[in-house]
Amino acid sequence: MKLEKVLIVDPIKGEFTGDVEIEGKKITKVSVKDYYSYDNIVMPGFVDVHTHGQKGINVMDASSEDFKKWAENNFSYGVTSFIPSTVSASKDQILKVLENSKDVGLSIEGIHLEGPFISLEKKGAQNPQYIRKPTIEELEEIITEQVKLITMAPEVENFFDVIDYLKEKNVVISLGHTNADFNLFKKAFQSGINRITHFSNALTPLHHRNIGGTGSALYLDFHLEMICDGIHLSREFVDLTYQIKGSDKIILITDSFEGAALEDGHYKLGGLDVTVKDAKAFLADGTIASSTLVFNEGVKNFKKFTNCSLQELAKVSSYNALRNLNILNKGRIETGYVANLVILDKNLDLVQTIFEGRRVF
Repeated sequence: MKLEKVLIVDPIKGEFTGDVEIEGKKITKVSVKDYYSYDNIVMPGFVDVHTHGQKGINVMDASSEDFKKWAENNFSYGVTSFIPSTVSASKDQILKVLENSKDVGLSIEGIHLEGPFISLEKKGAQNPQYIRKPTIEELEEIITEQVKLITMAPEVENFFDVIDYLKEKNVVISLGHTNADFNLFKKAFQSGINRITHFSNALTPLHHRNIGGTGSALYLDFHLEMICDGIHLSREFVDLTYQIKGSDKIILITDSFEGAALEDGHYKLGGLDVTVKDAKAFLADGTIASSTLVFNEGVKNFKKFTNCSLQELAKVSSYNALRNLNILNKGRIETGYVANLVILDKNLDLVQTIFEGRRVF
């Protein structure tokens, strides 16, 4: 396969016109050519490391076939790598997700456990009956090779007692659903934790006498997940974060759930009733509950909200997420990298998705 006369956007080398050659699953040659015009833009395939479902698929009760369908659905949004995310649940429920997603392959890079080791005060749309403290005994049962990422609150009892075990298992720890103050964020950061879940949702707000979780995330050198749907975060807040942190520290996510890409109506999330109206998902008490965002729309929103460069867009939509999880053979348009690519028009609308060298959308 050869992609000719395109604008190539690589997160490291930048933007240039040229051709991309693919053999098998990998990029074999990237040629820089001084074309006067181009019709399409080629970027690394999008990466969604925080998503609970879409189109009626719910991670907590998804079968192996559902996971395959989810991966195939993702191609229509440009997503070539994703990490299904659980919610706070019983040990048996978590083990069921791990079993059903095992060996599915395709674009699934692993599993993200969002909870259950989080703060009750900042539970958001997590089911409180399952929130608990972590123990080594439980972690030894649920932390398999599939688990790549876990969201935890640093104030929860035993947090600092279990983080070395998680690091030994190569699980990336992300701080989230937390009521912690700056001192705890600083202690966690100094312990080697450098990631924040869906910033700045489910964190304490910024105050001039106490910078809280929001201020800590901006002040310290954290990587920040962001949901750019215009609901979880205002466009001004997205732009403010971009101006403070820069594109190297932002990871776009959807945090989508089973109601994403479907009509308004009533759905479930972790056993809780969720209503979707005008694209906003919420619990009966008004709490925002996950999102209905699809990834390519989040990419367009980030560009619109920040006016970032295309090179920066390639970082926040792909490269940063992969590097944060130590996935080093994807996320660039460079010889030897896996040929996971999106082809966009000049309006950033999706034209094609290429997964492991095959056109899948």
